[in-house]
Amino acid sequence: MSESSKPTPALGDLEVAVLEVTWETPECSAKEVHERIGQPRGISLNTVQSTLERLHRKELLTRSKRGHAYRYTATVERERLIASYIRETLGRFGGDAVSSLAAFVEAVEDIDEASLARLEEELRKRRQGRRDQ
Repeated sequence: MSESSKPTPALGDLEVAVLEVTWETPECSAKEVHERIGQPRGISLNTVQSTLERLHRKELLTRSKRGHAYRYTATVERERLIASYIRETLGRFGGDAVSSLAAFVEAVEDIDEASLARLEEELRKRRQGRRDQ
């Protein structure tokens, strides 16, 4: 099964929060993740460790042993994971390009001007990349 055809794993709120930490701080330990999100939420270190292990089994994190602790790194970029969820969701509704585009426009309706400018720039780059091929 190719990487792009693998279903994107379902994620809970804590798993998403842990991924956010690993995107911001590559090679972080369970203790570091716990300090950032576990303590403020009143979650135990064991719960954070279990969440890191689940994300590792889902192949969203890699880990390497450093001393007595594992260090975790995300295996997928934030944007790619989000894009995967969007593609899967749109595909579940028949893949009609016009309806999908309309849904996307609806979803970004309340986006701020700076983000819209970034989106327009990204679209411009993608179009240019296609022309250059």
